[in-house]
Amino acid sequence: MIGRALRSEELGETLLPKRLALPIFASDPLSSVAYATEEILLVLTLGGLAYLHFTPWIAAAVVALLAVVVLSYRQVVHAYPSGGGSYEVATRNLGPNAGLVVAASLLVDYVMTVAVSVASGVDNIISAVPEAAGYRVLLAVGFVALLTAMNLRGVRESGRAFATPTYLFVGGVLIMVGTGLFRYLLGDAPVSESAEYGIEPEPADANLVGLALVMLVLRAFSSGCTALTGVEAISNGVPAFRKPKSKNAATTMAAMGIIAITMFAGITTLAVVAKVHITEDPCQLTGLQGNCSSYHQRTVIAQLAASVFGGENSFGFYFIQGATALILILAANTAFNGFPLLCSILALHRYLPRQLHSRGDRLAFSNGIIALAAAAVLLLWGFKADVTSLIHLYILGVFTSFTLSQTGMVRHWNRELRVETDPRLRRRHRLVRFVNALGAVITGLVLVIVLATKFLQGAWLAVVAAVILWLMMHGIKRHYDATAAELAVTDPRDLLRPPSRVLAIVLVSTIHKPTLRALAYARAFKPQRLEALTVAVDRDEERTLERQWQDLDIVVPLTVLDSPYREITRPVVDYVRSIRRESPRDVVAVFIPEYVVGHWWENLLHNQSALWLKGRLLFTPGVMVISVPWQLTSSARADRPAARAPGSVRRGEPPH
Repeated sequence: MIGRALRSEELGETLLPKRLALPIFASDPLSSVAYATEEILLVLTLGGLAYLHFTPWIAAAVVALLAVVVLSYRQVVHAYPSGGGSYEVATRNLGPNAGLVVAASLLVDYVMTVAVSVASGVDNIISAVPEAAGYRVLLAVGFVALLTAMNLRGVRESGRAFATPTYLFVGGVLIMVGTGLFRYLLGDAPVSESAEYGIEPEPADANLVGLALVMLVLRAFSSGCTALTGVEAISNGVPAFRKPKSKNAATTMAAMGIIAITMFAGITTLAVVAKVHITEDPCQLTGLQGNCSSYHQRTVIAQLAASVFGGENSFGFYFIQGATALILILAANTAFNGFPLLCSILALHRYLPRQLHSRGDRLAFSNGIIALAAAAVLLLWGFKADVTSLIHLYILGVFTSFTLSQTGMVRHWNRELRVETDPRLRRRHRLVRFVNALGAVITGLVLVIVLATKFLQGAWLAVVAAVILWLMMHGIKRHYDATAAELAVTDPRDLLRPPSRVLAIVLVSTIHKPTLRALAYARAFKPQRLEALTVAVDRDEERTLERQWQDLDIVVPLTVLDSPYREITRPVVDYVRSIRRESPRDVVAVFIPEYVVGHWWENLLHNQSALWLKGRLLFTPGVMVISVPWQLTSSARADRPAARAPGSVRRGEPPH
């Protein structure tokens, strides 16, 4: 299912041309236009129909912000092409703590990207097939599993699989917008199915004035800013591009910005023209026939497709719904590329477990992919794959990273200007510094707005998760640094000096082939002292063992430890420690006979005492624990050479 293993030398063959990089890294911002307009309308209709006239102005502000952010990140791509993106910019220019804030925010947001995108895609499937509503969570989890499998096959292969749906979605939306606006210019404006419904405002929002009205508009703006999610992914994925990497990445980012702005502006304009009315609670709609609680509202893009292409049974409607569902589900692929790569860089810098820097069979960061999938599935299950519930946790991390990244870029250009003497380059540096400064100010304001409007609605969970991640990464870094300092060689002569004596102990439970092999192996070491050690739990078994020992004339002395409470581990550990106390400069080598079996369930039947003993003895200084294996017949099947080893430990490649 994953495909044949790839050699490390084949890494260059997995690099992406721009036509594949666009659907891989830009599927999230491109797909966000499918629900960004809807999020604006859902907030404005809290006050009824009276405030829908703010929609074009809010959309214009989102478009302007998107343009500034895209221009800003093009500078990041050129200045920091190693793939760290916002994390690297913040770390180098604002310090490690700021870099970790960005990293923690992005990791949380990548998980949210998968959850929100998949849940939104399932919503669009349900809009076309309402009978699927009862299988919402199951469908969402199934799509995450499919995305995980595709990404484990490698970046290039996932790009090939996801390119066609992305381009179909872009083409379908542009055709829908173009057709709808052309009809509007001809005097035949499309009318949505919800245009005839009125909206009963929330009691608190019926007659908003002053600060309350400002807060409603700001809340709608912050919801519409979901259109910006995933914009930074290209700056994180520069190493995956073909050479010249920075140039290709910047071109791809520009193309993404132009397409996203065009589609978002077109969908919003068409929604205003078609008079789409949508609410969080269907019972707010007035004029409905029948029971409002059982009425299922179609998404904004579904209503637009039906109004433009001639109804819910038209080919155009099903095409748009199918393409939208696919792109929304595949939008999670942006996170499946960004999250593992960021985890790999953090692991390289010792902020996350080193296993996240390992590449799998297909040269993808498999451990990061699986970790992302597991976190997203937990979120989808916990929130029942409900977009409205999940969306409040979204975009907070994006704007945290936007703000800190652009602030870091301002410092970067200040540093460049201090050493640059060429007047032409100085003018260019000042211009891009202004762009980054503008981006920092605007995204900082949006971050404040998002916090103010979404914090109590659920965004606090994202903040708590980011803080926990930040603390965890600091703890991991401290552990790795302390371990490295403790293991560093200061005086090799002390470590290379041999011990005074080697005292060997062979653990014995009964006399059988594994015991005799362990005794022979221990004797081959030629220790200064060798003894066999057994614990007397049962007196009859002890006497039988001593008699067999004498009958076989084993030259190794047998020591018997009394255990009135039938313990095995404690008497052995206490005995070994007593030897160490008597001779601190001696090394005690403990030989443990073990069975090697071929079936996982057989391990449950053997070696449990050995496992506990090893676990305790490994914490005793000056004690070496040596396992002496005895292969049972069932282990022969596990000794066949494999074509590849899926569980093998692999090292990751450092970002270039």
